[in-house]
Amino acid sequence: MNSAHSTLRLLVDKWLGLNLGTPIRVTAFGRRPSSRRRYVRVEALRPAGALTIYFFLHDDGNWCVFPPAPERPAMTALRWAA
Repeated sequence: MNSAHSTLRLLVDKWLGLNLGTPIRVTAFGRRPSSRRRYVRVEALRPAGALTIYFFLHDDGNWCVFPPAPERPAMTALRWAA
């Protein structure tokens, strides 16, 4: 993503389109059990059927359609002065 802040509203408009005739609603929200990271499920009712997209909040405050990478263990090496 670019450096601009991606709000949930901007992403919903981008992915589902801003059309006054298409009802869009939040159908679920919460935290993922494994990582406790936030998600929102948004649904658009269209003539062809419902379209559902999940949005995930990343550590930098941006919302994305893909979940954040899991945290992995990290090691650092300390250099001791002799």
